[in-house]
Amino acid sequence: MAERHFTPLEVEKLIPALTRIMGEVMTAAQEANAARERREAEQQRIAVSGGGVIDRAAWRADTELAERLTRQVREGVDRIVSLGGAPKDLGLGLVDFPHLRDGQEVNLCWKYGETAIRHWHGLDEGYAARKHL
Repeated sequence: MAERHFTPLEVEKLIPALTRIMGEVMTAAQEANAARERREAEQQRIAVSGGGVIDRAAWRADTELAERLTRQVREGVDRIVSLGGAPKDLGLGLVDFPHLRDGQEVNLCWKYGETAIRHWHGLDEGYAARKHL
């Protein structure tokens, strides 16, 4: 059982902060993935060609960028957790909040871009099983 249960109104009061934080997290995660993909593509290029010259400055820049952005993602996720949310999918911007519905513990489900809490799902269900409040 969760330490705290939220009402839809309580979560709705958090939406401006959630929107800002999740927007930053989603952008940082996308950019970090792009930097990692560039590094992996360079590794594959070198392996396929039997070795080669690596652009060390670009490699180092992508490595440092991916590490910095990954830290930003972790910090944003930590801020969401400190608000009481449980981030579920950074690509979609999903965050769950514990809620009691008819005496049963469920999750209120918020998706980036939504301006109100209108959905919930069971603890063993996910986004695809969202139900209207």
